[in-house]
Amino acid sequence: MKLQSPTPKTNSAGRMLPVTVCRVVCGYFLMEALVYIAVSFIVIGAAFAAFYQCVGNSLALRKSADEITSALHAGERWRSDVRAVSGQIRSRGTAAERIFVLPTLNGEVAYQFSTNAVLRRVGSGPWLPVLERVKSSTMESDPRPNVTVWRWELELQPHSKIQSRVRPLFTFIGVPERKSVR
Repeated sequence: MKLQSPTPKTNSAGRMLPVTVCRVVCGYFLMEALVYIAVSFIVIGAAFAAFYQCVGNSLALRKSADEITSALHAGERWRSDVRAVSGQIRSRGTAAERIFVLPTLNGEVAYQFSTNAVLRRVGSGPWLPVLERVKSSTMESDPRPNVTVWRWELELQPHSKIQSRVRPLFTFIGVPERKSVR
């Protein structure tokens, strides 16, 4: 298309009127509009997929952090129970359901690993869950030259079936306090 320069116009008094230049306005074809819409849908779809993947990872991380915190609290409780021991620590039960008994001045404290959970009982009270989603739990003595150390090895179950980069494995070490003998 060829643009022509406008001819100057005058009004009835002979004065020059302002000149307006006509420009060619390019329009979008229907195919261009469809391509832009398709590209914007692809970009928005990828953004939603990334967002929901980040949300899912965030929730899994929060659950893992809560379980790790629960395991650390349970380990500290176990260590304080081991420090309060006033007699001989013993272990009883079958290999599948091992019970670890800690005699203290206030009565016995017992720990049991059963059906993917660690349970705790004070005295003859009920078994209360300390940790859930436990894959394995072993409590055993570790004799050293001057003292007997007790070790609790604990492994939590991962959340997903996909191989995780982090294996939730904890080792807690507790030493019974020595009573001063005079």
